[in-house]
Amino acid sequence: MKRYALIGKQLSHSFSPMIHREIYKDFDICAEYELLEVKEEELGDVIERLRKKEFSGLNVTIPYKKEIIKYLDELSEEAEAIGSVNTIALVHGKIIGYNTDYFGFYQSVLNYNIEVKGKHCFVLGTGGAALAVYKALKDLGGYVRYVSRNPKNEDMISYRRLEEEQIDVLVNTTPIGMYPNVEECPVTDKVIQKAKYVMDIIFNPLQTVLLKKADSTMNGLDMLVGQAIKAEEIWQNKKLYSSRDLLKRIGDLL
Repeated sequence: MKRYALIGKQLSHSFSPMIHREIYKDFDICAEYELLEVKEEELGDVIERLRKKEFSGLNVTIPYKKEIIKYLDELSEEAEAIGSVNTIALVHGKIIGYNTDYFGFYQSVLNYNIEVKGKHCFVLGTGGAALAVYKALKDLGGYVRYVSRNPKNEDMISYRRLEEEQIDVLVNTTPIGMYPNVEECPVTDKVIQKAKYVMDIIFNPLQTVLLKKADSTMNGLDMLVGQAIKAEEIWQNKKLYSSRDLLKRIGDLL
């Protein structure tokens, strides 16, 4: 039986096992998917377990999407460009890192029919997921900047500065508002009211305070399902189905 795992620091909120099990049922894949909470100093050991084929593949989540890179042999083209990894596979003896967050978010923007080309887009946060979201929005033709508490370059602005900007697309990639701290919101009401489209890559809860205030339902479940399918395509080395099919079933299970 093939064995896969999601590695991260705190994983009790994750829907990933359920999503991957649905994929395994659809394609008659004999596999199991588990949650593996690890400390940063244990990352190297987990990669060695993959090298020894204890696992057939790994996903990576908060807060290790950038830290994991130093333990890998190679990066895929998109992972190299983004500087963040959320999927790992052993290919011909080499540990290779991929970024399927990029594909998941890119597809979710298309699914939600969000107009990005030529629009002013702002990404809350600068972590591993933010890097993938930023590149997807750029590739879709948007004018994109990060929003950070400590802006370090011209691609970043402060949260206070955000209140003065024209906002067409606002995407939260921070954990603010995620279970169990579900009453928190990353930006002010003024910012929310200015934004034409508001997305949150958080999926637990499905509607964060940010989304409620924006009267938006564009949560991170679509991205999560999309990146999971892309990860399985890498691991199984074959094309799978459209994320819309699985998304509806996962939604029915929640």
